[in-house]
Amino acid sequence: MIVKMKKIAVIMRPQDVDKGIKQLRKHGILHIEHQRQPKGKDITLLRDDLKILEQAINILSEEGFVGQSIFSSEARHTVDFKTISQRIVDLWKRINHLEEFALNLRQQISEWQIWGNFDPLLVQGLLDKGIQVKFYKIPLREFKKFSPAAIVKKVCVENGNVYCLVIAKGQIQCEFKEIGLPKISLIQMKSRLREDEAYMAELRRQLKEYLTYRGALLEARDQIIKEIEFQEAIYGMGQSQGLTYLVGYAPSETQQTLKELAKKEKWGILITEPSETDNVPVLIRNPRWVSIINPLFKFLEILPGYRELDISLPFLIFISIFFGVLIGDAGYGIVYASIGFIVHQKARQKKQNTGVFFLFYVLSFCAIIWGILTGTFFGHEWVLRAGYKPLVPALANDKGLQRFCFFLGALHLSLAHTWRGILKLPSLSALSDVGWICLLWAAFYIARMLVLGDGFPFFTKWLIIWGIFLVVIFSNPQKNIFKAFGKGLGALALNIMSSFTDLVSYIRLFAVGLAGVAIADAFNAMASMVARGNFFMLIAGALIALIGNALGIVLGPVSVLVHGVRLNVLEFSSHANVSWSGIEYKPLKE
Repeated sequence: MIVKMKKIAVIMRPQDVDKGIKQLRKHGILHIEHQRQPKGKDITLLRDDLKILEQAINILSEEGFVGQSIFSSEARHTVDFKTISQRIVDLWKRINHLEEFALNLRQQISEWQIWGNFDPLLVQGLLDKGIQVKFYKIPLREFKKFSPAAIVKKVCVENGNVYCLVIAKGQIQCEFKEIGLPKISLIQMKSRLREDEAYMAELRRQLKEYLTYRGALLEARDQIIKEIEFQEAIYGMGQSQGLTYLVGYAPSETQQTLKELAKKEKWGILITEPSETDNVPVLIRNPRWVSIINPLFKFLEILPGYRELDISLPFLIFISIFFGVLIGDAGYGIVYASIGFIVHQKARQKKQNTGVFFLFYVLSFCAIIWGILTGTFFGHEWVLRAGYKPLVPALANDKGLQRFCFFLGALHLSLAHTWRGILKLPSLSALSDVGWICLLWAAFYIARMLVLGDGFPFFTKWLIIWGIFLVVIFSNPQKNIFKAFGKGLGALALNIMSSFTDLVSYIRLFAVGLAGVAIADAFNAMASMVARGNFFMLIAGALIALIGNALGIVLGPVSVLVHGVRLNVLEFSSHANVSWSGIEYKPLKE
């Protein structure tokens, strides 16, 4: 659920600001809303330091280094992290510059290798004596026509081109483009390249030595970020009549703590309810078993607005179902669970956050259950030929699965309107959501009729009639029935087709899930055709089956992100009126 917030205004004397902000940071409960753009020399300098620190940390990460700082805490205070970071960045820039120069040298060596080794200065010396020596690359079919009044020396023929020298006294007239001389000889190029590569290796060795600072640099970065937050809190405070004030938000249960702190520090404090126009931060608290969905929200970088619904529970339930349908294979689910378990154990040993793995286990379990229900285990066909009968045959049938997908869509979207309607109570506008539920189930039967050829139940027309009536009359209930009718009709016209298409879009679960199973079956069929005869053909068949199923295992989660997440974040959320406009609650803290 979304935690209720209070809007807090704290008034301080200018001389108490520094101490006051430190006290608020120590308690770590107030999300600060700046009253003016926080600008200042201190902030600018800190941001410059942070920029160079982050560059240095990123460079060490890009090099693929792994390690911890070996400095004691005492030694860390004596290290100038800005100087260290600048040295790391300078080394990296020099390496990049040399890599670009080396790339250019390799290209020149490749181009001039065909000409052999010669000294460009000797050619220049001949030019000073009035002897022209020019280099040309001429198509073989054109070379026979090439007959200047000069000596032509053919060097070689390659890829249909003739590489040649033209030597003459005075100017050489030629229609073909001349190849410009290199600045140094081929031997010198190769020598310079070896020197640069050796120098780059030395610079990389020096850069790796700075790995010992990586842990300390990370700590320094965190400290600077906290200091920037502190300074921004100070410079972002409002001022009025000789007093300084800040405004922020805190969970309702913390207001007593803030009152006691204000009394102790002799601040003025005003605690109010946030207004409709306030941009209130969002803090979500759910039971632990529901909170396993939080890593997915963080990965997607989505958060409901303060006055919107927290759909964590339905999101968790339906993304699990969607995962099962889209993956649709018990074998794949076992692989996912096994990989998750191995990585989980390694993360525990490193004392890393392991919350995401419980979501991974739930999703994998759903894929296993779906595979058992439909008889799919690294493919479908071979399981059926082996004599296994699906526990729910309708889900292994194309039309049966399509009916299930339409039903799932109607249920999912109806839940959104049910929840939305409950929140509107006791307003009569809640009845408009009842109308939309009627229209959604009418769309369910219409989709079955159009797509699957099913019959059209007699009560569907009453669902349509009552749905239209409730939406038109109660979308914006007013005393003036004609105004209410006009606005309701507008809402109906705008949303009725989108509701139908939203419902039909759930067929993607069937299509994508079927495609995954079809790929596995195709590779298994090819493998069975190949794996006949000798031992080597058996190995080849096993490799084909392995590659095909590995492809499905890799692409499966991608399909869930593209399709399963979309049905929650777009279709369901639009019907639940969730726009994902929230900002995260980030209190000032140490």
